[in-house]
Amino acid sequence: MRNQTPKRLIINSSVSETRVGLVEGDRLAELYVERTHKRGMVGNIYKAKVSRVLPGMQSAFVNIGADRSAFLYGGDVVDPEYIAAVKSQNQGQDPRESNNRTPIEKVLREGQEIIVQVAKEPLGTKGPRVTMVATIPGRYLVLMPEFNSLGISRRIEDEAVRAKLLAEVEAMRPPEMGLIIRTAALEAPPEHLKKDLDYLLKVWEGVGERRMKSSAPALLYQEPDLVLKTTRDLYSDDVAEIVVDDVQVYEQLRHFLQDSIPSAHDKLKLFQGPDLIFDHFGLEMEIATALSRKVWLPSGGYLVIDQTEALTSFDVNTGKFVGSLNAQDTILKTNLEAIEEVVHQLRIRNLGGIIVIDFIDMESYADQQKVNEALQEALKADKSRTNVLAINELGLVQMTRKRTRESLERVLTVDCAHCDGWGRTQSRESLVYEMVRDVERFHIRTGQKSIRVRVRDDVQDMLLNEERPLFNVLQEKYDIELIMEPTTLRSSMLKESPYEVIG
Repeated sequence: MRNQTPKRLIINSSVSETRVGLVEGDRLAELYVERTHKRGMVGNIYKAKVSRVLPGMQSAFVNIGADRSAFLYGGDVVDPEYIAAVKSQNQGQDPRESNNRTPIEKVLREGQEIIVQVAKEPLGTKGPRVTMVATIPGRYLVLMPEFNSLGISRRIEDEAVRAKLLAEVEAMRPPEMGLIIRTAALEAPPEHLKKDLDYLLKVWEGVGERRMKSSAPALLYQEPDLVLKTTRDLYSDDVAEIVVDDVQVYEQLRHFLQDSIPSAHDKLKLFQGPDLIFDHFGLEMEIATALSRKVWLPSGGYLVIDQTEALTSFDVNTGKFVGSLNAQDTILKTNLEAIEEVVHQLRIRNLGGIIVIDFIDMESYADQQKVNEALQEALKADKSRTNVLAINELGLVQMTRKRTRESLERVLTVDCAHCDGWGRTQSRESLVYEMVRDVERFHIRTGQKSIRVRVRDDVQDMLLNEERPLFNVLQEKYDIELIMEPTTLRSSMLKESPYEVIG
């Protein structure tokens, strides 16, 4: 059993942006960012219209009403005959891992209306990925309305506990519907499982009603907002506090916890400190580090992290660390130290897809085994599904990590307009939100009611137009007057600070 590090959920909410940080011990482990104009799509269920079927690629494009067509892979397509066969066999299999080999052109046709669920957010130039296997996640259970099966989280390892939970849930499972038991069910009494199931069945009933009344494309079910969703998925008994800095979000979350996770109600706190919540808990500096290409290790070694379209690479270097015994000992210690940091960076940056770790070459097979085992152990703290191959003859570890949303870098930055996309720079949105936080800090520190800001043209335009509600709320919240002054800076001068709070 791994030692449980005390955790906190820190929630920073404004009219334009919500940030949720999972803190383990004294370190930011995971960060979730959602902006009002770009709410996440994963988990949403749509009535979609098939735009194009591609038999040669065994895939299709479907219209869900988004800016870009959604991609439906053949393995995520199921036909009524297959569903009926799985239900009749009642083999307890998870349909997401089953092998449906019906050719896509025999199931779908252009113009056909189907029900799909978003499995992956739009990534880069790609539209969202969808599946016809709809699932409704709750706190303790996941409902699979179309399949007659029962599954359980792999993270529940004790066979006796697994058997007990499976028996309890099987007794309440609706006929010809499937359920997956989530890890959080370990902490729940049977009455809470039943309450969770009743909620999920009510949601699915609502989907059916809207389906009958709507024509494609139409949104049938929307996942809860970031605060409720992350609290539902990240909360566990070892979360000591849930700290929120917005009264409205606090009240919303309080009602949610009372209904869904009563044991967490007493842990919810409204932050009313003299500074900003992420500053108070030291998270802003960690976010800045999470965007750096080079990350230092405690001993003096460092990682170089490069994210590309195809993969993300980690290069481990000894740096200033020279060791005290011999080269073999120094290399092993650096590689072992790098493992904890690599896993930390995978989580905080939300890196997915193909990951390559270039460890420092180790001649000893025993040392390679130690590194392999340490990596497998460290990855147990990561909830995302991973698949790791052993170190190869080139000293590389190849692994995959499930990706359902954009990485932190892609959320907070944009392609640099001055190097043809070879580099990244902070987006205008990120600069606006950073400037607003600096104004808040200045007012908290000085108490001034009239604050002047010299600001770059593109940042000012965004604040006074697209982000006007944020500008208004800032002035009302602190009863201040924010005066924007022109500056000689232009958006082309990227190396210069885009704003200056001058009071």
